[in-house]
Parts: sequence; C-alpha cells; structure tokens
Amino acid sequence: MEARARRRPHLLTPPPLLLPLLLLCGECSPVGGCNETRMLELLPWCGEAFANMMHKVEVWKRCNLSEFIMYYESFTNCTESKARVVGCYWPNHLAQGFVTDVHRWFFHNCTVDRPHWEDPPDEILIPLIVVPILLTLAMTGLVVWHSKRTDRLL
Repeated sequence: MEARARRRPHLLTPPPLLLPLLLLCGECSPVGGCNETRMLELLPWCGEAFANMMHKVEVWKRCNLSEFIMYYESFTNCTESKARVVGCYWPNHLAQGFVTDVHRWFFHNCTVDRPHWEDPPDEILIPLIVVPILLTLAMTGLVVWHSKRTDRLL
C-alpha cells in the first residue's frame, strides 16, 4: 500500500491550489451522493428565512400570490441550493415534504373557490337539445325538397 501511495501522491493529498477552496467550502456536496441527513438540517434555515419574510405580509394578503411572490421565489431557490449543496437532486421527497409543511403553515386558509357546476333542470335541458336537432332535420329536409323541385323545372 505504501508503495502505491509513493507512486501516486496526488491521490492522497489535494493539489495546493485546491486546498484553500476545500477549506472555504463548508457545505460542499459529498462524493458519495445525497446526504439526506445534512439536507434535513439545512432546510429549516430556508423555512425560518421565509417565515421572517412572510411576517412582513399581512395575514389577510397571504393568499394573494402577487403579495409574496418574491419571498416564495427566494424560499424555492434556497431549498434548491441546500439540496444541491449536499448532493441531492431537487425536488426530492424530503424537500417536497418540507415545502408542503411550510404551505400548511402559511397557506392553510387559502382555498380555491371553484364554482359547483350542475346540469339545468330537465324542463330547460330537453328543449336545448331537441330544438337544434329538429332545426337540423327541418333544414336538411328543406334542402332535399328544394333540390328535387329544381330538378323538375329544368
């Protein structure tokens, strides 16, 4: 093992220019892939920052996206960067769960008011269906009758 280390010293120690970068990078992504534990430690920081920004928005305006879109974009960028720092793809199930919890906390009173559509009563619906059908049949019959009549005149 020592003989290999002497032949390839570059594998054991980083190049001199890379060492300061490694020391500055406290949150560099791991070589082995996604560090979910570290991501779960970092994501609450994004939530706290978002909460601090959302306290500037009045509670009754929190359902209006235009009031806080910049804060939400910052929150999204934060969760994405924290996931990438620890070598995780984004979105992932942990980040999605965290974002969902933040949504439940800040936007639980926001509902989408959708109209409840129902069919009109039969007294209205039947004429709306039958009248166009009868008009189509009448116009078709009129065209056929007129075409036969003009054939006789020539």
